Amino acid sequence: MEENSLAETISRREALKRIAVVGSAVWLAPSWLEAQDESEQNIYKIAINGGKVFTHNELKKDIFVGVTQDNKIKLSDKPLKASTIIDATGKIVSPGLIDILADNAANPRMTYSIFEKYKVSDGLTTVLQMHGGAESPALFHQYFDTQPHYVNYGVGVFVMLIRLKYASLAMRYAMVEKGLAEGGLAVCHSLEYQPDTTYAEVKEYAKLAKKYDRPIFLHLRYSSEKDELKGVQEAIRLAQETGVRVHIDHLHSTGGTYNMPKALEMIQNANFAGSEITCCVYPYSFWATYIVSERFSGDWQSRYGITYQDLTIVGTGEKLTAATFPAYRKRYGVLVAVPEGTMPFEKTVNLALQADFCMFGSDGGIESEPRANSHPRGAAFAATAIRHCLDIGLGLEKALSKLTTLPARLMRPSLNKRADLRDGFHADITIFDPKTIKGKATVANPNQFSEGIDYVIVNGEIAYKQGKLLKQNGKPIKY
Repeated sequence: MEENSLAETISRREALKRIAVVGSAVWLAPSWLEAQDESEQNIYKIAINGGKVFTHNELKKDIFVGVTQDNKIKLSDKPLKASTIIDATGKIVSPGLIDILADNAANPRMTYSIFEKYKVSDGLTTVLQMHGGAESPALFHQYFDTQPHYVNYGVGVFVMLIRLKYASLAMRYAMVEKGLAEGGLAVCHSLEYQPDTTYAEVKEYAKLAKKYDRPIFLHLRYSSEKDELKGVQEAIRLAQETGVRVHIDHLHSTGGTYNMPKALEMIQNANFAGSEITCCVYPYSFWATYIVSERFSGDWQSRYGITYQDLTIVGTGEKLTAATFPAYRKRYGVLVAVPEGTMPFEKTVNLALQADFCMFGSDGGIESEPRANSHPRGAAFAATAIRHCLDIGLGLEKALSKLTTLPARLMRPSLNKRADLRDGFHADITIFDPKTIKGKATVANPNQFSEGIDYVIVNGEIAYKQGKLLKQNGKPIKY
């Protein structure tokens, strides 16, 4: 790719005189297209010429993308002039990729810059923390809206924190409602990690989400082969009894690890009956979580079919043993990963991706350098997702919809005028090479930029270019 600076300047009056609107086109709606001559270069700050453009959930050739001076998208049927021209020949020009299930809740003030660095280098322009979030979205935005950001950002209402702080159910409900009123994008709860949450309690959270027209994100209650479908049924029951739209976090690791076909059938039938239930997966065949969590209580070895030696400390590669496990079990903040293949692709992720209600979500984030104690999905989730879809023959159009338009629909209306390349939409754009795109992060070394991501444009500014971090122009996403 090349960028060219054009020294020629033309008055706005002269430029406007020469604008010619295309009257008809056989492959695109006329209102999308604006013909252009050399005098119009001052209308656009960035022109993207060449490549295949993903718009309206389809890949199109012979469309050219302009970024206007007010950081909006304008499509054309002719090559554009601008002060910065990007040659996208052989590349994919996509709406900015979205991560709905990022996680940076532990110490965001200290870690957010590192967290966003590895998100934008993975092609992401909007990163929403719907697995965790904030106890008070107002306080979150009061601080973070004054800081520079590589990506657009937003949070849900973090029920786990509220429950740890308040014993009274009335106070818990009041704080969740307060968070929604403050602009929280969803209600977020992890039932498996706080199993004392009764159905009656979570139903009240669902009713509040419905009241404010927000989704409820749920890490389901069970991960065992025997009980996992009970968690899926609980989520369905919430949707049916309250009318809330329910999103199931990482279905392949919690709810569909052993019974994915049945889990998908249950969700599909509920949707056919009028509910709105979605789910997400991350493109890895193994999970990771904190060793102090409830996942490792009781007979976890029988539950997951693994033992001590199957656990690896993320970021160091150290294997645990029966002797070292008890000591690490007492240490907060230590993330351990299970072996690859624990959630076989062909029995979990690949099946879920066939469903039109399933999208991608990372469930991760990089929080420290030079090597983070974080699942590699925190740095490589989006590139790995696209690569995986191509490798299994799912196709780019379906892969990209699961990283753009499907998340935007779930989060409506907070992502209106994002997640698609249309006239007047915010200029969030990711340009990548479909031949070379892949994630490089590993369990031993998660802190690696993805390959094949050429440009990431956030609100009309180039935030990332071929391995280099540039401008910080991310905006808050809230109600």
